Amino acid sequence: MDFYAEPTGTPLEDSERFVAHIGGSSANIAVGLVRQGMQAGLVTSVSDDAVGRFCLRALDEYGVDRVHVHAKGGEARNSLAVVDVCGDATQAVIYRNGAADFEMSKADIDAVDFSRWGALITTGTVLAAEPSRSATFHAFDLARAVGLPLVFDVDYRPYSWSSAADAAVTYSRAASYCDVIVGNDVEFGFMAGSYDLGLAKARDLARETARIVVYKMGAEGAITITPTEEFRTGIYQNNALKPTGAGDAFMAGFVAALADRQALRTAVLRGSAAAAIVVARVGCAPAMPTGAELDDFLAGHPGPTVP
Repeated sequence: MDFYAEPTGTPLEDSERFVAHIGGSSANIAVGLVRQGMQAGLVTSVSDDAVGRFCLRALDEYGVDRVHVHAKGGEARNSLAVVDVCGDATQAVIYRNGAADFEMSKADIDAVDFSRWGALITTGTVLAAEPSRSATFHAFDLARAVGLPLVFDVDYRPYSWSSAADAAVTYSRAASYCDVIVGNDVEFGFMAGSYDLGLAKARDLARETARIVVYKMGAEGAITITPTEEFRTGIYQNNALKPTGAGDAFMAGFVAALADRQALRTAVLRGSAAAAIVVARVGCAPAMPTGAELDDFLAGHPGPTVP
């Protein structure tokens, strides 16, 4: 659950009113895919309480398949993000004690019919603790067995991990499974053990295991790497209200375009345009553009920056 301070622009310390939205990277990506005409299902856990039920209702309203979203009792709790929207000064305070999504189990994965789907997408947070870490690697095995491509959004959040060393080893293991890997320069540098080695790490992954690696560099655009080519793309400039949600929007726009069999460069640019739209709106899930909105934005925009 995301709480946004109202009215927009009010610092958290001065806020007395908030509006609630569903949040979390995987949920945001799923919403973004659905809004662009895809079918998406979420596999995770929520708390067996009113907050969990809020999230289930929101998934229904957005049209995300939540057959495999299970309520967990006991002390498990949904995470909470409390956010203001103040441009470069935006604050996001995250609460993840006893996070319910970490309770996803191998039994939850065994219940999924992976043959119904076209790809498996995972974000890095799910790997930060057990039993969700083992469940995710189990999902990788089952998805690969039926020929699904595996898409990995590195999405490193230090506060979710017991140690940086554990994160680096686990992310490298996950990346070795995956066909498509998306991360920023800091995240690839983290996996490589040094920021200066991040691009080399991305290139190594494209040469050794992955089919597509997208190395994002914020305002500097992105470098997309495959076993046979490498190219740079810019960003779509927009009047940003906040930085949050950009990565999730990029993933949704990028993956939706790949699923629609558009060219790889086009897919990267559509992801970049989706990110530009979301940072100019309040919220993350409710800010995700529809396919028509994305088309209109691209048609009316002068184009990406020159990388």
